[in-house]
Amino acid sequence: MKILLLTQVLPYPPDSGPKVKTWNVLKYLAQHHQVTLVSFVRGDQSAEVAHLQSVCAAVHTVPMQRGALRDGYYMLRSFLSGQPFLMQRDDRAAMRRLIDRLAADQQFDIVHADQLNMAQFAGRVTGAAKVLDAHNALWLLYKRLWQTMGGGPKKWLLNRDWQLLKQYEGRICREFDAVLAVSREDTAALEEAAGGPLNNVTVIPIAIDTDEIAPVARHADAGHILHIGTMFWPPNVDGILWFLQEVLPLIRAERPDVVFDVVGSRPPQEIVAYGQNGSGVNVTGYVEDPAPYYQSAGVMVVPLRAGGGMRVKILNALSQELPMVSTTIGCEGIAVEPDRHLLVADTPHDFAQATLRLLNDPSLARQLGQNGRQLIQSTYDYRAACLPLDDCYKKALNKQRS
Repeated sequence: MKILLLTQVLPYPPDSGPKVKTWNVLKYLAQHHQVTLVSFVRGDQSAEVAHLQSVCAAVHTVPMQRGALRDGYYMLRSFLSGQPFLMQRDDRAAMRRLIDRLAADQQFDIVHADQLNMAQFAGRVTGAAKVLDAHNALWLLYKRLWQTMGGGPKKWLLNRDWQLLKQYEGRICREFDAVLAVSREDTAALEEAAGGPLNNVTVIPIAIDTDEIAPVARHADAGHILHIGTMFWPPNVDGILWFLQEVLPLIRAERPDVVFDVVGSRPPQEIVAYGQNGSGVNVTGYVEDPAPYYQSAGVMVVPLRAGGGMRVKILNALSQELPMVSTTIGCEGIAVEPDRHLLVADTPHDFAQATLRLLNDPSLARQLGQNGRQLIQSTYDYRAACLPLDDCYKKALNKQRS
């Protein structure tokens, strides 16, 4: 089939959760179909585009610039149109023109919108079946984030936007020929947004390449606490601040010298400040090679209190045999069993105790890691997890043509 894949971020290199998911879907599709990739880009990504051209039939890009003034403009458009701010922010005329030109030049069988932001462009491709790849139920993610915030204008704006997102996401799910959800939990949230059962949803979990993500040889005395993830993503910021303020002091009462490594791009100043006062918090920003941090990790923590979909950082960590503590929301949608693949805790006391348990019991940490690797190999490798895509495409085409 001829597939037009629309992505909000260039899916290479796979150095963040959304990019890992899309990269492995793209690898699978390129092995079975002819894929034309259309993506927004930030700055000079010519090297990344060149790599993607070796995988795809064609790659087309549109520059994306953002900033406070632009956000203010798109917020005004959101108020005037009644559409979600996030959708207005990514509705770019250059992208519309590019897709119109491509659709006029050739006939595509499937237009695959990767994330809700790109769904608004799919309808411009006439004659193609429309597939929404929902990385998460976006409305639920933003509702949960709103619930964690203190009062103020940002909370009011987020409250408005998650409700608009819920209406928008429900409508898109009803209108598209097929929807890909990453879990049963997300399917239920999408159906809530749609106002009832959806018969066009296929659950395909986020997948990784277990050949590329091998077990980490951790140091024998590995005793650091590690968090790795994009630090400009609001749920990550909220979770790390919660851990720093409410959990880490409880851990330090027993292990006063423990080091906490916070690895990830663009950390906000309020987190950077914790790494500047000699308190044993190491805020690195983006690192080209995180291997030394993995090797020093006695435990990886995922202290998320808001979010949706599946956390790629957990899939990666399980594949790497890293011992882990997560909140319930953090590991939502992944077929893990507490105390078999990782430890789960939701209160500051319980999270601190679980972290200390793994720091103090290397044998348990090692066993959890080995069990986690086995789970990933059997369930979440892309070669197996993406197999239902072909059947989903065929059903979408039949629906579109009927």
